[in-house]
Amino acid sequence: MSDDGQHGLTLIAFVGSVFSPYYRWARQRGCANPENHCALNVALYGRSKRWTMTERGQRQCHRDRSQLVIGPSRVDWDGQCLHVRFDEVGVPWPHRVRGHVRVWPQRLFDYSVPLDGAGRHRWGPIAPHAHVEVELEQPNLRWCGHAYLDSNEGDEPIDAAFVHWDWSRTPWPDGSTEVTYDLQWSPTQERVLRLRFAPDGEVEPLPLTPAQALPKTAWRIARRMRSAEPVRVHSQLEDTPFYQRCLLSHRVMQQDALAFHETLSVPRLVSPVVQAMLPWRMPRRA
Repeated sequence: MSDDGQHGLTLIAFVGSVFSPYYRWARQRGCANPENHCALNVALYGRSKRWTMTERGQRQCHRDRSQLVIGPSRVDWDGQCLHVRFDEVGVPWPHRVRGHVRVWPQRLFDYSVPLDGAGRHRWGPIAPHAHVEVELEQPNLRWCGHAYLDSNEGDEPIDAAFVHWDWSRTPWPDGSTEVTYDLQWSPTQERVLRLRFAPDGEVEPLPLTPAQALPKTAWRIARRMRSAEPVRVHSQLEDTPFYQRCLLSHRVMQQDALAFHETLSVPRLVSPVVQAMLPWRMPRRA
């Protein structure tokens, strides 16, 4: 988010795109190579809203210890700063999205935790607290703000382990970052991870808080937020048939705070109707 609260940006680099219908169809045929299903998702919020997620095949992708190239876009690590350069075309309206984003971690964390009971799905924050500098050519936009960087990996499709999850990330007034994963494996099985990442590198498990029900989305996705204080939807950023992203307003350490919140409904994602819709939102350029 920008320091003035007027702009937001989400960037997700995929190798083996978890939401890709093409990857799912390849797995069903028994010929799935994650390197052949890469994408850089760019979601820009504010006055100049943009969204793009074009999948690229293996011939257009390359990665090593310090870089990931996906078609005309790339992610580079120079030892101190993460550079994301992209030149993509948005959908459904073909607006070009081109720019350079620099993410400066306040501190790097070497922390990973399994999300599921079998340990096949793992998550870890790389930089829970970071500074971001956004320079876009198209649309013409410049801003700075607060950023967060993490990583997910899995050894199997996401629908093999989960039914539903709610995730949230809240910057605290003391410079810490709280991250909560509220995971459901079935209607009766669930697990909650609630962690605080401090500026000095400490990782502290936090006490579990009650689940606050949130209004269903326009697509009727149920969602909730773990918080001891009342929570309200500040602004809706994404609202799709299987996934939502929003900003939530609540209180932390007796101060107002904004939390990024995401919900994933796996049965919605893998439904035949949604799988048939996804290519219109996620085109493929092999």
